[in-house]
Amino acid sequence: MTEWWRGATIYQIYPRSFQDNNGDGIGDLAGITSRLDHVAGLGVDAIWLSPIFTSPMKDMGYDVSNYTEIDPLFGTLAEFDTLIARAHELGLKVVVDQVLSHTSDKHEWFAESRASRDNPKSDWYVWAEPNPDGTPPNNWPSVFGGAAWEWEPRRRQYYLHNFLIEQPDLNMHCADVQDEILRGMRFWLERGVDGFRLDTVNYYFHDTELRDNPAAPADVVAEQVDTYGMQAHIYSKNRPENIAFLMRMRVLTDEFDARMMVGEVGDGGQTAIDIMGEYTRGTDRLHMCYSFEMLSPDFTAKHFRKTIEGFQKGAPDGWPSWSFSNHDVRRHVSRWLEHCEDADALAKQSVAMLMSFEGTIGIYQGEELGLPETELEYSELTDPPGLRFWPENKGRDGCRTPMVWNAESEHGGFSSAKPWLPVKTPQQSRAVDAQERSNDSVLHAYRETIAFRKASEAMLRGTTQFIDLPEPLLAFHRVGTSQTLTCVFNLSAEPQTLAVDPAARLVGPHNALLETDILNLGPNGFAYLDAGRAEGVSLKTAK
Repeated sequence: MTEWWRGATIYQIYPRSFQDNNGDGIGDLAGITSRLDHVAGLGVDAIWLSPIFTSPMKDMGYDVSNYTEIDPLFGTLAEFDTLIARAHELGLKVVVDQVLSHTSDKHEWFAESRASRDNPKSDWYVWAEPNPDGTPPNNWPSVFGGAAWEWEPRRRQYYLHNFLIEQPDLNMHCADVQDEILRGMRFWLERGVDGFRLDTVNYYFHDTELRDNPAAPADVVAEQVDTYGMQAHIYSKNRPENIAFLMRMRVLTDEFDARMMVGEVGDGGQTAIDIMGEYTRGTDRLHMCYSFEMLSPDFTAKHFRKTIEGFQKGAPDGWPSWSFSNHDVRRHVSRWLEHCEDADALAKQSVAMLMSFEGTIGIYQGEELGLPETELEYSELTDPPGLRFWPENKGRDGCRTPMVWNAESEHGGFSSAKPWLPVKTPQQSRAVDAQERSNDSVLHAYRETIAFRKASEAMLRGTTQFIDLPEPLLAFHRVGTSQTLTCVFNLSAEPQTLAVDPAARLVGPHNALLETDILNLGPNGFAYLDAGRAEGVSLKTAK
C-alpha cells in the first residue's frame, strides 16, 4: 500500500528510555527489538524512533555528528537492520528522525567550516560579521536561552545556533549542503526505513539579510517565561525558500515505494497551522505535518475545533498528523488533569478523541499506560532548558523517564542497572504487566480503541463535520463512503446530557449511557454513535 501512512497510528519510541538490554542504564536497539511484540500488540501501524545517530548527546541525540552511523550507545548498524527486519515481520513500518536544520559542533563538517574563511566547507554553516562594537549581527534569540549567535575567534565571525551553542545551524542556502543532506537520507531509504520524521522542519532556512525579528504581540510577550517567545520569528525561520527544498526531498522519497515524511513545525498558534497547510499542500511537498497545537495545555472544544478547521481551511488537499504527547512536552494526562476527576477516565477519553480525528495519529510511549509526568528534583535533570530555567521551566526530562514493564521488578523492568533517569512509584505502579491483568486498564482501552479505528472506514478516511454545541462538549461527524459516525466528548469533570434522535445507537468503546433519546455523558465521558444514515446522529443540549 503506497499511502500506508494515511490514517495510520504511529507509536513514538524514545530509544534511551524504552528498554535497556546491555545493562548500562540506557535503552538500546536490541532492547527495542525485544519489545516490538508489545508495540505490534497495540494494533499500531508504525514506529517512530527518536535519534539513534552518532552524537555527543548534548541534546540527547538531536545534535548529530554523523548522519549515517548508529551511536554505539544504542548499538550497531547490524542491530538496526535486525530491528527493521523484526518490525516488518510484525507488520510495523519504521520511521526515523532526521535532524537537518543543525548538526553537532563535533561534526567533521563544522570542524572544517570553523577553521577558516576559505576552506571547502566555509559556507556550510551560517556565519556573520559582528557589529562594529563586537555584538552579534542581529537580535535573534536561541530557543534554549540567550543569543542565537556564538563567536568563533578563528574566523572572527559569529555562527548561528537556534538551539544549543553546540548545535550550529547548517546553511541550507548552500547547494552542497542540500546535496549532502539528501545523500544521507538516501542512505537510510536504501537500508529499508519507511519514512522520516523531520525535526524542526520550518527552521531549515534563514533570512540572508539577517534582518532583526520584530516583537511578538504584547499579549503574547506577557505570557512568556523566556525571551524566545517574545519575538515574531519571521526572519530566523519560516522562510519561503524552504518550499523548494521540501520539493527536493519529496522527489527523493518518491523514488522509493511507500515512503513518507512528516514534518515537525516548531511554532504556535495560527502560524503553525498555516505552515502545516503550506508544507503539505498538493503532492510535491511533505506527506504530512504536525505542530504543537494539540500538545498545549488548552483542553477546550473551541481549541480542538479551531485547530482542525484551521488545517482544513489552509490545506484542503493536505494531510495532518495529530498527537497529544511526545518527548518535548509535559505528558497530557498531567497537563490536562485539572479537567478531570480521574486520571484513567481522562486517559481513556483522550485516546477515544485522538483516534476519532481525521489524519494520522501519533502515540508517545507510555501513553497506553496513562503515564503521568514524572516529578523530578533539580539534581536528577539532564535536559538543558530545565537546567537553565528551573523551576519555571522544568525541562523535558519528566516525559522521558523509562518505560515501565514490570510493577515488581527493580527500575520497572527497564534495566538491570540504575537508569539514566529514575523510575518512580507513580509510573511503576502503571507497568505493562499490571495493566495486562486488569480488563478495565488504560492499556486495554488503547487496544480496543485503536482496533475500532482500524475497522472503521469513516474513522480512517472520512471527512469531518463539526456540530455546534456549547462548552465543554466537542462533537463532530466522521463521514465515510459507507458509514457516518457521530463522535461526542465531554471535556469536563461535570456530567453532561444531550438529546439524540431515537435511531442512534452506541458503537465501539464508550463512557456514556444511552436511554432512548437521551445521551448521558459522565465526567470525561465519550461516545461514538451510529444511526445508519449518511447525515449521522443529530445532537442538541437536553432541557
